[in-house]
Amino acid sequence: MKRTATTVTCTVAAMLLATAMSGCSSSTKKAAAPEQAATASATVAASEAAADTAVHAATSQATVTTKSVGKLGTILVDGKGHTLYLFAKDTKDKSNCTGACAAAWPPLLTSGKAKATGEAKSDLLGTTKRSGGTQVTYNGHPVYGFVSDTKSGQANGQGLNQFGGLWWALDATGNKVTTKP
Repeated sequence: MKRTATTVTCTVAAMLLATAMSGCSSSTKKAAAPEQAATASATVAASEAAADTAVHAATSQATVTTKSVGKLGTILVDGKGHTLYLFAKDTKDKSNCTGACAAAWPPLLTSGKAKATGEAKSDLLGTTKRSGGTQVTYNGHPVYGFVSDTKSGQANGQGLNQFGGLWWALDATGNKVTTKP
């Protein structure tokens, strides 16, 4: 599983780098021809779609549990102890995070019904369909990890404003935690 996650991360990073580099040009060159611009747009769209699909590879039943994380208190984490976040731009049971957003904030996916342990409540768990799989929801909020949370107990995404909205950890009642770490 760790090798798969590393491979997916490297693949997504390479695609995003290639996409960014394809948009760079020298100021001494003429503007790109319309067909070159269309090709570049198609490359960006394909890279975003591939990144969205790559982070969505659900391999097993997802686990949602709880952990005490510094000043945040007891919050929801995945089965590896990584903080789970809600995206304020989402609506009830509907994710608004795709492409580059989903590469930075991978949705928690499951191949079946998610499992609650610790103080997490099974009656607040749910799922929603999205491109590439089935995403776990908690109290109606689609939940995500954050690529900069590389170790159990980190909350580097807490309170960040990215992709048009704020990102917050959740407590066991399914409410956002707005305390800064």
